[in-house]
Amino acid sequence: MMKKAMKQMGIKQEDIDADEVIIKCSGRNIIIKNAQVTRINMQGHESFQVTGDVSEESNEEDIKTIMEQTGCSKEEAEKALKDNDDLTEAIMSLKSS
Repeated sequence: MMKKAMKQMGIKQEDIDADEVIIKCSGRNIIIKNAQVTRINMQGHESFQVTGDVSEESNEEDIKTIMEQTGCSKEEAEKALKDNDDLTEAIMSLKSS
């Protein structure tokens, strides 16, 4: 009955098979493991509902690691981390320069 009412209001739901969701913020990442993700489309507007085990990680540790591995400055490490998808790619981009 609930699904029928939602359909009449133009609301569609779809479960997404996800293991982990990462929300990248300035200076930190929010990591949701064992994620249960639902995509909701309401009259052309899409939103996502995410539940799971939430933790946060600071990019400061990554910046220190990049600086140690490459000998670059903090500013260079921050830029490399921002420009690349992950820690390894950031290090590789600086080492290839």
